[in-house]
Amino acid sequence: MGTAVGPEAPAVPVGGARGGRGPTGLAGHRFGPVALVVAGGLSVQFGSALAVLLMPRAGALGVVTLRLVLAAAVLLIVCRPKVRGYGRADWGTIVAFGAAMAGMNILFYQAADRIPLGAAVTLEVLGPLILSVVASRRMMNLLWAGLALGGVVLLSGGGFDRLDPLGAAFALAAGAMWATYIVFSARTGRRFPQADGLALAMAFGAVLSLPLGIAEAGDKLLVPSTIGLGLAVALMSSVLPYTLELLALRRLPAPTFAILMSLEPAIAATAGFLILSQALSLTDALAIALVIAASMGAVRTQVRAAARERGRGGVAG
Repeated sequence: MGTAVGPEAPAVPVGGARGGRGPTGLAGHRFGPVALVVAGGLSVQFGSALAVLLMPRAGALGVVTLRLVLAAAVLLIVCRPKVRGYGRADWGTIVAFGAAMAGMNILFYQAADRIPLGAAVTLEVLGPLILSVVASRRMMNLLWAGLALGGVVLLSGGGFDRLDPLGAAFALAAGAMWATYIVFSARTGRRFPQADGLALAMAFGAVLSLPLGIAEAGDKLLVPSTIGLGLAVALMSSVLPYTLELLALRRLPAPTFAILMSLEPAIAATAGFLILSQALSLTDALAIALVIAASMGAVRTQVRAAARERGRGGVAG
């Protein structure tokens, strides 16, 4: 699976034209995909902090259900995806992508219900980091992944022995689902136009989570104020970031995208500080600097490699 996504070139070359609803202005710039990923990370982590505040009202599974159901409703209304003309492999990709989204959210919110948000994201991001090492064919990506991993470990305070073991296990499992999400998000972006595949996969994930949310929260899911907060979480944590990431993965190799996910603990720590009043230490600041340096290095490596490929293509032409 890692080999399939690692060496593949983006479906649309950087700077290539894309009609319809695609963000041609931003994505056409060579750093466009990076901006999409960073914007998506900011949105999802601040949305996650808001979701933590919502958990006392609806529970972890109830929050997941609200997030996915409302996000699916918004995407289906906006995208109005076609359901005809796709083959079995296309629908298999949708099912896998939707299941990965549902599993990632269910496991992550179970973790966030038991351990601090920053620690949960720090453990979760190990999944994309491992994907970047497995899928990459460039030694430099191994270096940046190692640097990012060092920052992740530093952000954890050197160990997770003080955390709830079940919460830590949920976060690690969420990381595995996150890596799966990256793979199938890229495949969905190549098989379906615009965000149509995302809308269909989100709907499937919502169906999977609905029985769990109803079982835990019941009629609490129908309280208007809870629905309002759930809609905010859905927009910030699902609709906006998943759309941005899907667009980015059309132009960014999966290994580089996975290393960029190392920014998530830093963003989560900032969101925890601003929304949940979780203070940042000097060690946290150093860890954030490490993961940012790793992400910048990964971006520069990807841009230089793409430039060399274009140069060889020009010579061959």
